[in-house]
Amino acid sequence: MGNIRPTYIKRVAIELVAKYPRVFSTDFENNKAMVDKLCTVDSVKMRNRIAGYISRYWQNQQKL
Repeated sequence: MGNIRPTYIKRVAIELVAKYPRVFSTDFENNKAMVDKLCTVDSVKMRNRIAGYISRYWQNQQKL
């Protein structure tokens, strides 16, 4: 099974990828730094969850 993520994390992550497609990749550390730079996130935990979802999102996009 997989992780269930809240809708707001998915929404923010997909919006960021749509706006800045060349900035993100499958690398979590890079995504974490870019999420911190590109948007204001309330907590470190939320930033990490968004960056993790972006990493997973890119991995799934490459499989297609």
